[in-house]
This record gives sequence, structure tokens and C-alpha cells, in this order.
Amino acid sequence: MMLGNILQRLTGGVEKAQAAAFPHVDLFHWSPAGNRENFGDHLSRVIVTKLLADHQHLLDEETDASHTLLAIGSILHFAQDHDVIWGSGVNGKIAADAHAFSSLDVRAVRGPLTRAFLMERDIMVPEIYGDPALLMPTLFPDRFAVRTRSRYVVVPNLHDIDIVRHLGLQNVVSPMTTWNRCIPDILTGELVIASSLHGLILAEAYGLPARYLRLSEEENIFKYNDYVMGTGRGEIEAARSIEEALEMGGMAPPVFDAQQLIAAFPFDLWDGVER
Repeated sequence: MMLGNILQRLTGGVEKAQAAAFPHVDLFHWSPAGNRENFGDHLSRVIVTKLLADHQHLLDEETDASHTLLAIGSILHFAQDHDVIWGSGVNGKIAADAHAFSSLDVRAVRGPLTRAFLMERDIMVPEIYGDPALLMPTLFPDRFAVRTRSRYVVVPNLHDIDIVRHLGLQNVVSPMTTWNRCIPDILTGELVIASSLHGLILAEAYGLPARYLRLSEEENIFKYNDYVMGTGRGEIEAARSIEEALEMGGMAPPVFDAQQLIAAFPFDLWDGVER
């Protein structure tokens, strides 16, 4: 696992270096093997690109110094010393000693569990929480709308896709769909039942009730708890079947300050202002 992580990070860095032979900010986000995209992880690029454009910047521009930014995703095990963190989190299933960094520039994290993990390593972390995917309605106010057509939709984690197929579940939205198709599909359910963390997050961002469906033990509960605790709630309560999810209904709605998270974005990396 550790070797694979290192190779993926280094490969991305080489490609970026060839594309931009000048100081720049490299946005790291995780992608599945096989030239595919998981919509939640890909939203990192969508959201950072939109935030920068709104402030007259682009990812593809020269900066005063080179940096690596980690935003959406359970990707902190990929971080290296001096990387900039805005909204990402600890995975939970990656061993603590696989996190090789000792110094990070943290602007915000997904939730308090990630903050505690980093603080135990003597890394300063502000109490600014939230997965940046929650910003989608703020950044794209007229792009997506809730248009419910079914009692529920199911959004599996990518590791649960085969389980969903085997169970023959109905109203399934694949997380491997392109982001601009996946989001409106999610917004067609009166209740969003998801083992995909970003299925839950996107539903709640747009005001739809959501319930976590635990279909397997592949994903550690850490990241789900990190998210819900970072949005003003206690530990997550999981359903084990569609029937149980429908009976439980949605979780309590999130408490989230979009402007605080936007204000924590590291615009200074592009503006040339020393922090």
C-alpha cells in the first residue's frame, strides 16, 4: 500500500512538472486505477478550479513558489512535508505510520477526528471543518436543482458496486459517473441512501435527507464519523439494508459555514502574499 501511494504521488508530480516548467500549485487528488474518475474525488478539481476562477486565477499559472494542495478526499496519507491542506481528511484504514509527514500547512480539515490525528503529531490545525463538496450549491447556485422522481436513490462506494449489482438494488447512481451527470442523478431521490461518502455529502449540501448504508467492511467508519462530527452531529448511525434505511430516514441536517471554509482557502499561494 505504502509503495503504491508513493508511486501514484510521484507519477502525478512528474506529469505536472512536464506540463508546467515553472513554479505552480499542484492540486493532488486521488483517482482509481484504469484511467477512471470517482466523482467525489474529482470534485476536488472542480471546486478548486471554480474558486480560483472566481478570484481571477487558474491552476495553470505561475506562482511565486511551488506548492502541493490537497483538498477533497481521504488522502492525507499521500501528503508530504509542507503540503497545504484544505478540507481533506484521514482515511482511517491506512496505518498511522504510513503518514510520513511531520510538517503541514493546514487551512481546514474535513472534521475533528482528522484534526485530532494531526494535532497528536504536533501539527497546528484550525477548528475549521467541512468537506469542500458542501460548497457546490454556493459555487454553482444555478447549475443543479433537486428534482425528485423516486422515493430513494442508492449511491454505493466504488468498492460496493459489485455488491449492489449482486443484490439487484434499484435506483442506483454509480459514483463512477462523471460529476456533472452524477450530481443531478443524486438529486432525483426523496431520500439518498449511500455508502459513498460524497453521495451523502452532496445530498445534504442540497438539502436532501441522507442515510448511510453500510454494505461492507471495506471502508473504515472513521471518515464518515469525521464528516458528520465536523458538521455538528454525533457518530454516524448506519443502516444495513434499504428497508432499514427507509425506516430510519435521513440524518439530522448538517451545520456548516460555507463562507468560513471559503475564507480558509489558500488564495495567498496564488496572490503571492506570504502567510
